[in-house]
Amino acid sequence: MPAATDEKTIHLIIERQNDPDSEAYKEEFSIPYSSNMNVISALMSIQENPVNKNGENTSPVQWEMSCLEEVCGICSMVINDVPRQACSTLIDDLEQPIRIQPMRTFPVVRDLIIDRESMFDSLKQVKAWIPIDGTYDIGPGPRMNEKKRLMAYELSKCFTCGICLEACPNVNDKSEFLGPFVFPQVRLKNVHPTGEFNRDERIDGFMEDGGLQGCGNSQNCVQVCPKGIPITTSIGAVNREATLQSFKSFFGSDKY
Repeated sequence: MPAATDEKTIHLIIERQNDPDSEAYKEEFSIPYSSNMNVISALMSIQENPVNKNGENTSPVQWEMSCLEEVCGICSMVINDVPRQACSTLIDDLEQPIRIQPMRTFPVVRDLIIDRESMFDSLKQVKAWIPIDGTYDIGPGPRMNEKKRLMAYELSKCFTCGICLEACPNVNDKSEFLGPFVFPQVRLKNVHPTGEFNRDERIDGFMEDGGLQGCGNSQNCVQVCPKGIPITTSIGAVNREATLQSFKSFFGSDKY
């Protein structure tokens, strides 16, 4: 059950780590409760008064934040065993003690700060961008029809928060899987009137190591995505594109 709103304090158990090579440890904190607090405000309270539950002075907990409105994606962390955005997770909705950990799918820099560079490397592999160099001087491109535009808008909500990777059982140190977030990005760029000219390149990149074959279809990604992006629908769509691409390559013009 969620914590009662009449509690005067909030009990937090935070997994900390001094640097990338040090051992993780847990530290407990008790901070004053106020209404409408989110996890970020709780961490800020600790930062203002870095004293742990035993009354001992300690170093402030390190984490990242920017937009505070679920847009930048950098405040992702595991809260009560569920990967979430700290800015949009309310204290009143959480069971106490509140357990906060970094997302271990990524290298930990310090405390709750992680390195998400691998996500951007994945986007490079599938060429998740739309080349426009040299096209601005030839006039407007073709308009996207309304059905595609609405679908593309939903896919464009991804803000590389990494939560879907943390929830996916196929993303681990024994797998090269790029992660669920790549499927919608490939699909988004391929439905764009200009982006579709590089459709084959993206699919080829996604059919390389760590791409298409890495998905086990557990669908955990859809359950945790903070933006409700239709990831499984995109998985099906990209799978179909890859199948057609495979047939196209096999029955190429040089063979028939």
